Amino acid sequence: MLSSHEGDVDIQRALEAGVQGYVVKGIVRNELLEIIRSVHAGKRRIPAALAQKLAEHMADEPISPRELEVLSLMAAGKRNKEIAGELSIAEDTVKMHVRNILSKLQVNDRTEAVTIALRRGIIHL
Repeated sequence: MLSSHEGDVDIQRALEAGVQGYVVKGIVRNELLEIIRSVHAGKRRIPAALAQKLAEHMADEPISPRELEVLSLMAAGKRNKEIAGELSIAEDTVKMHVRNILSKLQVNDRTEAVTIALRRGIIHL
């Protein structure tokens, strides 16, 4: 798979979907050819830099589907009250999800959470 997305979650989703090779645009020609040959030979290959990104977050606690909904609405600029209304849940429940998201992403605020989530491919705009 050739992609412009370098986030560990993007890569993980592709591998789970059955991709045998994952490279990003801008890869050096020789490395690209080597990976293509390896995949053609039946091996699963990704560049070392991408493998390192995957390894860095393997032990991270995953974001739940509901937390992902909350995170996406946070990225859209919604406040807790608006998120609660849109998801038909209590505002205190939204606050709990936000705390969980901040903890799981190891960040201190909503802006940093959205930035990290976008960078890692957890959410897309």
